[in-house]
Amino acid sequence: MTIAATHEGPLGIICGSGSIPLAVAAAVERRGRRVMLFALRGLVDARAVAAYPHCWIAIGQFGRFRRLARAEGCRDLVLVGGLVRPAIRQVRLDWATLVEMPRIIRAFRGGDDHLLTGIGRILEGDGFRLLGAHEVAPDITAPSGALGRHRPDAGAAADIARGFEMLAAMSPYDVGQAVVIGKGHVLAVEAAEGTDAMLQRVAALREAGRIRLPRGVGVLVKAPKQRQDRRFDLPSIGPDTVLHAAQAGLAGIAIVAGGTILAEPQRLVEAADANGLFVLGRAECEAG
Repeated sequence: MTIAATHEGPLGIICGSGSIPLAVAAAVERRGRRVMLFALRGLVDARAVAAYPHCWIAIGQFGRFRRLARAEGCRDLVLVGGLVRPAIRQVRLDWATLVEMPRIIRAFRGGDDHLLTGIGRILEGDGFRLLGAHEVAPDITAPSGALGRHRPDAGAAADIARGFEMLAAMSPYDVGQAVVIGKGHVLAVEAAEGTDAMLQRVAALREAGRIRLPRGVGVLVKAPKQRQDRRFDLPSIGPDTVLHAAQAGLAGIAIVAGGTILAEPQRLVEAADANGLFVLGRAECEAG
C-alpha cells in the first residue's frame, strides 16, 4: 500500500521557494492523492501555485496555518522548498506562535537541520504527521547511475569519492550539503549562501585566476547530512544547478541516489548533455 492511500484527506505541502514544491505536488497527484499547498508569502511565485488548491501564509502564522490545515482535512504534511532563515524579529507572530516561542527560540539556536527538526516537532505535537518529499513522491528522487550521456573519468571519480568523504566528515557540524573538489583539492564548501551561489563563487575564482585547474576539471558533490531527519531539507539539484556548474568550469555533479530531489529532471539531463557535464547518482552505500 502506498503512503498516498494510508490516510484520507489531502496532503498539505508547506511551500518554500523554487520549483521543487510544485514537482512534489504534481508527483503526489499522479499517485492519486489530492494536495493543498500552503504557500509562504514572499517566497513563492503566485502564478506557479495558481494551478493547485492553495492558501497563503506568512512565516510565524502558526495559528492561521493550523486553522486552514484542519479546515482542509490535512493531517499529513510535507515541508519542501527554499527558505532563508529569518531573524526572529522579522517573523510575523500570531497568538499560537507566541505560545510556542520558547521552543521556536531553542530551534533557532542551531544549524538549519536543527531549526527544521524543531519546527517539525512543534507541528507533530499539534497532531500533524510530517512526511518527507521522498516518501510521498519517490519518483522525483535521483536514480542510481548516470542521468545523461556523459560519465566521469578516473580523475573525476577520485574527486567524487573525496567529496563524499568530506561531506561525511563535516556532517556533525550541520554546515552544508555540497562541496566542490578538483584534483583532490577542496575548491569550495557550501554554507549559508546555497549551492548556486557557491558555484558562482567558484566561477569568479576561476575568472580571477585563483583556481588554476583547466576547465572540465572539478566536481560538485551533494549529499544529505548523516543522521539528519530526511523529512526536511533533502539536497536537490535542477537545470540551474547544471548551468552554474558549467559556468564554474566543472566536469560534472555527483549526488546520492534516492537521497536527492531532482527538479525538472528532463530539462536537467538536457542541460547536462548540452554542456558536456555528467550527473551521477551514487548508491548510499557507495557515497557513505
